[in-house]
Amino acid sequence: MPLAHHQGRALHYECSGSGPALILLHSFLCDGEMWAQQVTPLAERCRVINIDLRGHGRSDPADAPLDIYDMVGDVLAVMDQEQIQTAIWAGLSIGGMIALRAALTVPDRVNQLMLLDTHAGTETRFKVFKYKAMVAVAKLFGVAPLLPAVAKLMFGKHTLATQPTLVAHWKRKFAAMPLISIEHVANALCARDSLTSRLATIEQPALVLVGEEDASLPPACSRALATRLPNADLRIIERAGHLSTLEQPQAVTRAMLEFISGESGT
Repeated sequence: MPLAHHQGRALHYECSGSGPALILLHSFLCDGEMWAQQVTPLAERCRVINIDLRGHGRSDPADAPLDIYDMVGDVLAVMDQEQIQTAIWAGLSIGGMIALRAALTVPDRVNQLMLLDTHAGTETRFKVFKYKAMVAVAKLFGVAPLLPAVAKLMFGKHTLATQPTLVAHWKRKFAAMPLISIEHVANALCARDSLTSRLATIEQPALVLVGEEDASLPPACSRALATRLPNADLRIIERAGHLSTLEQPQAVTRAMLEFISGESGT
């Protein structure tokens, strides 16, 4: 079980395939399993590094305050351990936020971007209030009472109606995340800086993907992101919400493979 270390925390990751390096960064509340249906096809073209972010999965808890730039450092620690100088960074939601910040702060370590269901701006005041209130409720009563609301943020209407087994599995995983990690990572999300004015300086080719039913970071966020990036292609994934890799895995995998092969936008 490969482990890297950064700021005193152990980071779990899995490697598969060979070729150009591809870093996979999952959503808040998830882990590397979120990419389960993409890993094998991607590993036929790339050396895939699937990381459990700090506070998630088998990585150490996020037991102290942190920001998204700390999580960029976590990914770089994994790359350094694997002796990877540069990679394609693919991230969903907070994973995409990490990838964007890497492209701005360590551009020599990023050669392409795949940005799924993510955002370049700050969090709205309403959502900051909402998320902090949800954390307060979780401290008092546990995560279970919040799971129906969380599921509606994470999955689209089509998935909620047609894939109850998938939704139930991930609700159990959401509930298993340590509350201390939920609090600190949620705070990092709420306090994130805006990258909007700096996106024009990102020269790497980018694929921007978003579920058409994403209620957490709606398609307008991805459209704005793709518009401001100089070299970006936007794809809308039908019948998918925020966790598009799980909800419409074949469509997402196809778009990712086309981008890696240089066929995106054709």
